[in-house]
Amino acid sequence: MRDAGRRVMSGRAPSLSDLLAPSAVVIGAGAGDWRAAVTRAGEALIAGGATTAAYTDEMIATVEQLGPYIVIAPGIALAHSRPSPAVLHAGISLVTLAQPVAFGHKQNDPVSLVVGLAAPDEEGHVQALSTLAEFLSEGSRRDALLRADSTEQVIDMVRAFEREQAAQTKGAVQPEESEARG
Repeated sequence: MRDAGRRVMSGRAPSLSDLLAPSAVVIGAGAGDWRAAVTRAGEALIAGGATTAAYTDEMIATVEQLGPYIVIAPGIALAHSRPSPAVLHAGISLVTLAQPVAFGHKQNDPVSLVVGLAAPDEEGHVQALSTLAEFLSEGSRRDALLRADSTEQVIDMVRAFEREQAAQTKGAVQPEESEARG
């Protein structure tokens, strides 16, 4: 997992397996408020080896300064901060909450899934967001993620997603190939 940050910087979009350590998945976490929910996501990033505790404080400070913009879709918060020395390598944490928590977002509260995102630089930040957005873009996958009752189920979903992506990529005709045929 430590080389995930290097892969992000190399220009290759990281896979979710690159970004999500099994130890960064928490199912049914307790959180009394949004700060506790973000803290759980930060603790999971630390457990996955992606960040230090300072990054958790930075994520909380970001919400305090900028408000609940991190609630990106109904029920989903994307806890993150700017790239900093507290980020050891690119990483994602996935934390489902035992009880939904209000973040103060008018349309998308309450939150049941907090995704922690850490990247060592702006390029890695954008690539990690892109990978995550692809994973969460399908409603049935999001619903299954929220219903997951084990880390293994989440990891299996990630692997299935990656197999789908690989099959789509393999099935696509590359521009160079079609030009050579034409």
